[in-house]
Order: sequence, then C-alpha cells, then structure tokens
Amino acid sequence: MSHPTGIDPDLLRTFVYIAEDGSFTRAAERVGRTQSAVSMQVQRLESLLGEKVLARGKGGTIQLTAHGRYLLDKAREVLALNDAIWSAFREPVVRGTVRLGTPDDYAMRYLPPVLKRFAQTHPAVEVDVLCLPSSNLVERLKAGDLDLTLCSEGQQPPNWPSTRLWSGPLHWITSDRHAPHRLDPLPLALSANDCAWRLATLETLDKSKRSYRVAYTSGTFAGTHVPVMAGLAVTVSPITTLPDGLRVLRPEEGMPQLPDAAILLLKGRKPVQPLTDVLAAHIAETFRLEESRPTNRIAA
Repeated sequence: MSHPTGIDPDLLRTFVYIAEDGSFTRAAERVGRTQSAVSMQVQRLESLLGEKVLARGKGGTIQLTAHGRYLLDKAREVLALNDAIWSAFREPVVRGTVRLGTPDDYAMRYLPPVLKRFAQTHPAVEVDVLCLPSSNLVERLKAGDLDLTLCSEGQQPPNWPSTRLWSGPLHWITSDRHAPHRLDPLPLALSANDCAWRLATLETLDKSKRSYRVAYTSGTFAGTHVPVMAGLAVTVSPITTLPDGLRVLRPEEGMPQLPDAAILLLKGRKPVQPLTDVLAAHIAETFRLEESRPTNRIAA
C-alpha cells in the first residue's frame, strides 16, 4: 500500500518564516541558510505539492497564492505538533505553576494563542492567570504575588525592567448604531483614575479644547464597552478587533488624534524559575507572530 510523500518540516518552517517576516532575507537569517538556499527550499516545497504557494506581484512584492494561504495555517499546525513532540522527548520536563497577570482587554486578544502554544510544549506546567487592571497587577507583582504580568506602558514601577511587546495608536471607539461621538459635551466611558489610557485621553481632549464628561468608569474592558454599545458614550482602545456593536472612529469624523500606547511585560523580583523565563519567551514570540500575520501581500 502506497503512502503520501512526507513533507520535510524544515521546508514548511522556511515557508512560514517568509510569510511571517515578509522577507526571504530575514527568513534565511532565522533558519541559518543563504537566501539562495531558502529560494531552493521554496522551489522544492512547490515541486512536492505540485502547486505554487508564492507569486510575484507588482513592485517586487510577493503574494501568497490561494494554495499558499491555505498552506500557511496548516504549516503552523504541523510545526506546532512537530515542535511539541520534539520538546517532549528531547527537553527536560518542566513542571510546576507560574503566576501570570494580565488586564482583561489583553487577555481576550492575546492570551488564547499564548496558552495554546505554551501547553503544547510544556504540558506539565500550570498557568495561574489573574485578570485585573494594570495598576493592580503591578502592585501584586511588587508584592511577590505574581511571577509575570502584562501591563499598559505608563503603569510600570520606576526603573523596573520591562519588555515592550507591542506599540501602536490608541483608537476612539463608538457604537455602530448610535453616534455618541457627536454629543457635546462628549460622554466618555473610561477605566479607573490611574489608567494610563484615561490620562492620555483626557489630556488629548483638554489640548484640543473639546468639552467632555466622564459618564462611566469601570475597572474592566467589558465594563467600558457596555455603555458604548448602548450609544451612551465613547471609549478608547489600542485593539481594533471589537465585539459586535462597536466600531473604530475614522479620522475624518473629527475626533482629535490620540497618542500611541504600548503593552509591556514585567517580571517579578523573585519569579519561579525556569518556568517564568520559559513562559515569558512564549509570550514575546506569540506577540511577534500575531502582529506579523500577513495579508495575502508581503514584501519580498
């Protein structure tokens, strides 16, 4: 009985790196090969599959073909399983519990892929997740109640080492059925008084001379969204993947431009090791992968 030809995981890994990094050169650096060797790997992969996965576009860009878009998700699944099997047999088993803090707005967007990838490679480790506002998480970290926490930039203790996971603009968020952004004074739904986003929002409105009132205050992401869905207020967020009933305000709708925000990763003074470093590496890698996910057009 004949069996399908196997696909070398190295070929899939090279293909995924090209898609993630948007560059044959950077992919070559990651796999430790020359650019010409990487090109040959792609050619070999396409020969095995009998289909093109990459195609040249205008301006020297490279497009993922329909087959390439299908392959990208499947290749990631194969590599995750491959790496999990390899780690289970070749790496020392890491056991124990690591305590992770995260604001709930980051938890919904980023934590599922983090926990999935980490569980695949470290099935014997329990992750104890605590969701609180950044300011509360920082206090828990300082008190030794957490090994690791995500927080918004501006909430970290002075001179505390941190890793920047993401940075980008804050966005105005309104209802997709109502127009609270047209009211005067502008009704706001914001986090608690010490929230960095709240302070940035109020400072922006003060500078633009836009009248406003803080109509709703909540310590959770969902709590600021509810009045916005009802058309009673607007809020701000760096995350544009929103639940039904909300939308991002466009620049031409007249709201002042908000400053950039950033997500930081902080480590405790005496974290459980090596668990904390292992999870921190997974978090940083997951953020990088999530933010580099391409459309069907990537740079050569």
